[in-house]
Amino acid sequence: MSRTAGLLLAAGQGRRAGGPKALRADADGTSWAVRAVRALREGGCTDVHVVVGAAGQDVREALADENVRVVEATDWARGMGASLNAGLAALADRPVDVACVHLVDLPDVGADVVRRLLDSDGGADTLVRAAYGHRPGHPVLIGRAHWPAVAATAHDDTGARDYLAQRAVRFVDCSDLAGGADVDGPAGLPSASPATTEVPGA
Repeated sequence: MSRTAGLLLAAGQGRRAGGPKALRADADGTSWAVRAVRALREGGCTDVHVVVGAAGQDVREALADENVRVVEATDWARGMGASLNAGLAALADRPVDVACVHLVDLPDVGADVVRRLLDSDGGADTLVRAAYGHRPGHPVLIGRAHWPAVAATAHDDTGARDYLAQRAVRFVDCSDLAGGADVDGPAGLPSASPATTEVPGA
């Protein structure tokens, strides 16, 4: 079975949300960073890397009791592409075959979604993406064979989107498990996912 590392992108400043979304908390006080880390681990990831940037020290402190590797994206202000590149670079020398890329602002995406994706893992050539109805979302499984090309094309806030759009990605419907919409405002209202392209064949 492939070894899959969780890669949580949690470096954003969260301007529209009024602060870093990694530090937002549920009613029980659990931060979204901690919630996402636990979803990745409980879903089957062998280890979890968290990319931090804005308020990086505060996020590190929030994760102090979690068994994670923290990666600093010094150029986090350039967008998700910079965070993704920092994370993939940190995984390069780790004994893993697949990165399970997840975003910190998806608080309703839990371990059951991660587990379903990992059941579709195809090793180092894997490209598997969660879908919610007709909308692609996160997490995304990216096999090691794709990491160099993903890193070369990731820029600004697109992350791996451009690369995935040109490849045969397997979509796994998770709409019965979560809504998959990012929360992008101070009132906690879900916004449309950045990836609004419909799932091919849906």
